[in-house]
Amino acid sequence: MKVFLHYEDNENSDLHKALKITLPKSWRTGPASNLLDTFVESYNVKFQETNPLQASELHLSIREKEEQEYGSMEKAAETKFTPICNDAAVIDEFLDRSDIYICHGKGRTKGEVEAEKQAEEDERQQILKNTVACTHFGCQQRFNKGGPYPICKYHRLPPVFHETAKFWSCCPDKKAWDFEDFQKIPGCQEGTCTDIKEDGKLFLGGTDLREKSEVAKLKSIDDFNKAESAGGAEAAPVLERLRNAMFELGIDKELFDQVVDGIKREYEPSTSSEAELLTAVSQELGSKLKATMKSIAVDQLRLK
Repeated sequence: MKVFLHYEDNENSDLHKALKITLPKSWRTGPASNLLDTFVESYNVKFQETNPLQASELHLSIREKEEQEYGSMEKAAETKFTPICNDAAVIDEFLDRSDIYICHGKGRTKGEVEAEKQAEEDERQQILKNTVACTHFGCQQRFNKGGPYPICKYHRLPPVFHETAKFWSCCPDKKAWDFEDFQKIPGCQEGTCTDIKEDGKLFLGGTDLREKSEVAKLKSIDDFNKAESAGGAEAAPVLERLRNAMFELGIDKELFDQVVDGIKREYEPSTSSEAELLTAVSQELGSKLKATMKSIAVDQLRLK
């Protein structure tokens, strides 16, 4: 197993150094600090007078390049260093021919990292216990129970999650596709935080959008049956019953509507009426569910 050690944590590139090490077998299960000690010893042979290093003031890191999307078009690359604990086993942290970076800053043990995480979690739980979240849409601030109530920027209407788009009902022109980008959309109202919950839906979906555009949408089995008796599609009550049954199995109705809407768009050009369209959707959805069930059955046979 070979690894490449790099020291580049210095503005003066003349003080940088790279070192290739072939690890003895015993080192693979040994602590990562062995690599750091070896590099520092080699480095100081050349730079003892100009830039001596101390292993106790350094740590090992893995460098990763992450692509972050901004909207749906632009991309930016961000360099991220992930520190490696001094007592972590080499074989657990590094692959053959890994690039490992020596960075300034005292290294930590796995126990110290876990203790820090636990302290942060304890602090977070204490904050949650003593504070409440603002119930204004999009505010995200927390404040002490009973006040004082801080100033907040929020959205007047609930969010809309439709297909891959995410936006606020009051700001339909500001859409996002990534949830983090959606959370960054600034509020359109200014006011004071509150802990009083308002009645109404917490979010909207495709069904609500269709209602707002005054496109007829049957919601209950009785409605579908009435439509059927008046010459409507026989598939309509089947789809509604399936929607309710899948909701009981843990499938969100919004997700079900999204799938049905997608199939509708595929068949709309080739159908001449709503009844014919719903029948086609019902048959296609049934075919896809049947294929899924067969796949599960095949996997079960393999396990046996």
